[in-house]
Amino acid sequence: MKKRRSKRGGPAAPRTMVRKNAKRKVASRKIRNSRQVGAVALNHPHAQVAATDLSRHLPIDYRIALPPNKRRLSFGDRWDYAPAPEAHSYIKLKPRYELFINGRFVRPKSRKYFESINPATEEKLAEIAEADARDVDFAVKSARRAYDKVWSKMSGRERGKYLYRIARLIQERSRELAVLETMDGGKTIKESRDVDLPLVAAHFFYHAGWADKLQYAFPARNPAPLGVAGQIIPWNFPLLMAAWKLAPALACGNTIVLKPAETTSITAMHLAEIFQEAELPEGVVNIVTGAGETGRALVEHPNVDKIAFTGSTDVGKRILHAVAGTKKKLTLELGGKAANIIFEDAPIDQAVEGIISGIYFNQGHVCCAGSRLLVQEGVFAPVIRKLRDRISTLRVGNPLDKNTDIGAINSRMQLEKICELVDSGVQQGAKLVQSPARLPAKGYFYPPSFFTGVTASHRIAQEEIFGPVLSVMTFRTPEEAIERANNTPYGLSAGVWTDKGSKIFKIVNKLRAGVVWANTYNKFDPTSPFGGYKESGFGREGGIHGLAAYLALN
Repeated sequence: MKKRRSKRGGPAAPRTMVRKNAKRKVASRKIRNSRQVGAVALNHPHAQVAATDLSRHLPIDYRIALPPNKRRLSFGDRWDYAPAPEAHSYIKLKPRYELFINGRFVRPKSRKYFESINPATEEKLAEIAEADARDVDFAVKSARRAYDKVWSKMSGRERGKYLYRIARLIQERSRELAVLETMDGGKTIKESRDVDLPLVAAHFFYHAGWADKLQYAFPARNPAPLGVAGQIIPWNFPLLMAAWKLAPALACGNTIVLKPAETTSITAMHLAEIFQEAELPEGVVNIVTGAGETGRALVEHPNVDKIAFTGSTDVGKRILHAVAGTKKKLTLELGGKAANIIFEDAPIDQAVEGIISGIYFNQGHVCCAGSRLLVQEGVFAPVIRKLRDRISTLRVGNPLDKNTDIGAINSRMQLEKICELVDSGVQQGAKLVQSPARLPAKGYFYPPSFFTGVTASHRIAQEEIFGPVLSVMTFRTPEEAIERANNTPYGLSAGVWTDKGSKIFKIVNKLRAGVVWANTYNKFDPTSPFGGYKESGFGREGGIHGLAAYLALN
């Protein structure tokens, strides 16, 4: 019998050994292919087995072809971020914060205080003074005295110097203020640090430049300050809303009594310390803290010349009723139920990121949030698939962690409202999709969510949820999109996503909204006016239009 020779010239292996090696090679190919399929289709039961324990199932071929719309990439916990908490031990929180009146911190006449709670931990941060009508009267008198004797007589150039000084001090203490904003309100540190504080300083810088140029902003007019302005701000952007109102009023020569929201008063009191450090004249800015009764006393005070309010539509209506028949000027920036419109020719991946920033930014605590998503039917399926995948990547947790995307809901009351409206959506037949993110055991948290199958009659399509919850609807034609977008009592903002500039201009001109973003969302600048129509209020803040709200133009 002739001996077999290998290709290299040596004796060849027996035929039985050749067959065994061939089987091993085939098995190894199956293992490699199964690993690849398991990484792509880990949600499939067979792929799950193939990815977890391949060695015990070698004879079976687990290569399963999934359609593209069902393929998922899953890397388990290998891409999880390590905790990166922002240091806050160096920040000195006072156990008790008093009222800031006439340039000094004073105790409330009622001697009453209320607690400020960290919504992420449910722990007490500090006690806040509760101002009553007597404290408000003292603050208004101090503001009137400062207006008559100092601020209205000061040149615009000198007023601008104070605003510049305040802006620079805010920049110097921005990290401290950002941490306080996060601890007091629940928003993520990366939003406080990278969005809120830079805009706060920018508003003071911008309006400082206008302080001595008002005659150029309003040519052929004689701009004059109004007097004492009463300003009431909400809890979703405490420092930013304070800057929106304080900076233009001061630049125009008015003095101020500011009332922050009762759940987020701490940063306003640290801003008062900056006013002291900037040596702002006594009484020019006064800060009174408290709940609804404090705001009511400010609105109804007879010696206030201007009221500026940002908050809910219901409270805005009551303020409008109280001011009617008086000589007080009024600016209202109220709620919204903005439509974010996605056309078939839009860049879908970019639009999905715009949806995320439109509704999940600041846990949805944004009056201009894109809480109604209108998607053209031709791209509905891919948009929903990409949106479902994207919200599953959002990290919910400690707001002080630099990697957190969704922080804490501002208060227990707001969390209960979100849950109640979500329950109504489920009961009315809409389909709820939620992120699988694990929520912390302590604190007020809600996962990023969206509804499909929503109709215009649903409560979740009409009422402002003010949380990380999106209502998705479809449309066929641009005319239908416009009709659906305008079918709301609100008119604060909107968004349009399309590849055609001509379509943007056509749609924008037919939307009844004060601010419309095109191929972006939630972009703000001090030079751009902001405000709404219908039940979203009237008047503008920011830009030259915002200056006009604090001037008498003769």
